[in-house]
Amino acid sequence: MSTKTFTVPTISCGHCTNTIELELGDLAGVTAVKAEEGSKQVTVEWGDPASWEKIEALLVEINYPPAS
Repeated sequence: MSTKTFTVPTISCGHCTNTIELELGDLAGVTAVKAEEGSKQVTVEWGDPASWEKIEALLVEINYPPAS
């Protein structure tokens, strides 16, 4: 199991956090997602077949790219 917390600068409302949680939660291997509006922080926990590369690619695809 891997866990990563990162910033998503484009989070601006509850809809943003819900979208991130729903989309990442549907990715095979992702076991937990918590997005916070106030801090713009997202914490994701995953195992196989998910990977950070797949999670990051999905975030870019849905227009919520993580800060580099």
